[in-house]
Amino acid sequence: MATSGTWHSQMSTGEVLTMKGGRVSAKAKQAAFTCVVPHQLPSPVLIAVPHAGRAYAASVLAQMRDPELSQLRLEDRHVDQLGIEIARQTGTALLVAHAPRAILDLNRAEDDIDWDMIEGPHPPGSAAASRSGHINRRSRSGLGIVPRRLPGFGEIWRSRLARPELDRRISEIHRPYHAMLAEQLRSIRDQWGAALLIDLHSMPPLRAADDSDQAPQIVLGDRFGASCHAGLVGLAMSFFEQRGCLAAQNRPYSGGYVLDCHGDPRAGIFALQIEVCRSAYLDSDLTEPSPQIIDVAAMLADLVRELGDEVSKLGDAANLRHAAE
Repeated sequence: MATSGTWHSQMSTGEVLTMKGGRVSAKAKQAAFTCVVPHQLPSPVLIAVPHAGRAYAASVLAQMRDPELSQLRLEDRHVDQLGIEIARQTGTALLVAHAPRAILDLNRAEDDIDWDMIEGPHPPGSAAASRSGHINRRSRSGLGIVPRRLPGFGEIWRSRLARPELDRRISEIHRPYHAMLAEQLRSIRDQWGAALLIDLHSMPPLRAADDSDQAPQIVLGDRFGASCHAGLVGLAMSFFEQRGCLAAQNRPYSGGYVLDCHGDPRAGIFALQIEVCRSAYLDSDLTEPSPQIIDVAAMLADLVRELGDEVSKLGDAANLRHAAE
């Protein structure tokens, strides 16, 4: 199997291939992510967890104005444990980021940068673009590729980020992560005829709609139909309805850069973002896993099996069309 990016180690056993890539920091050896791929995939699904990383360098924590609050607000707290358990139960491929969202958001594009927070040389025109308001709206609000501020709290960092460190994070975290994700999805698609990426996130509790006494516990995002087959999204919505779990589609979360970059339905690669309410699997403080995490993982594992079966059928149909051509 080909590899991409900066690799620290690779281990192959009789059952899985484990790959570690990128670097969280310039001095530490901590890998930015781990990808585990069974040698015999039972279904054409890859689960990715980009926002649960907790590998904070001491220097990063020292630069935070309020480390505990910033970590709690920025992390998809312990949703990687959900992803690991789902993969264990279903045998799917799994990609988990260890690099914290605080130092680099893998669901943002490389150029989604708030240059006002960067110390050092800027690209030509970037300062003018910032002043005129033409940079990305998320960057202006402080949630670009490196988060700058939190709503209701303000600035995250004590000082601006050095330009060489920004460049290092992009080259040693962002690029290798997305290269690995693209490589594995292509490999699954080539083997099965189709592939499904489940981009797994968690969300703070939502408010109930005016006409409802319940708030959604799940939000499915498909970029309003651009990143995933409509039948797969419909199957997922029906799945949650049958289990009495209120789910919403694309509102308030439709997905981001991961789905834009990797979802390509015409090429047989489907991408679906799943947001899980943190109150469904964390304690009342939304800090540590609760006993309910077992039930939530089991429910999502059932969903992954059903989606995997459907994607396999789509792949079979695509292979038949290609054979006929």
